[in-house]
Amino acid sequence: MAGRGGVTKLDVDVLSTEQQEKLRAFKVKTRIDNESYLRSHPEVEVLIGNFLRDILLKRPSDIHEFAADHFTNPDLQVVTGSKMEGKNDED
Repeated sequence: MAGRGGVTKLDVDVLSTEQQEKLRAFKVKTRIDNESYLRSHPEVEVLIGNFLRDILLKRPSDIHEFAADHFTNPDLQVVTGSKMEGKNDED
C-alpha cells in the first residue's frame, strides 16, 4: 500500500525465499548491465546533463513539451558531439 510521499510498505512474506533470491539476483544483474551500458555510451551522460542544465536555466512551465522539443531538436547530435569532444579534451 502506498504511503505518504509514494513510499510503499514492503510485504516480504509475499515472495518465497527462492523467489526473493531470484529477484535479488535479477536486480544485481540489471544494475551491472545498466552500468556496463552507460560506461560504453558516455554520450548518455552528456545528453542528460545538457537536458537538466536547460531545464534548470529555462524553467519551462510545460516540462513534457520542453522535453519533446529538446530531444527532437535536429541539431541535438551535433551539439552532443561537440560536447563529447570538449569532454574528451578535459581527460
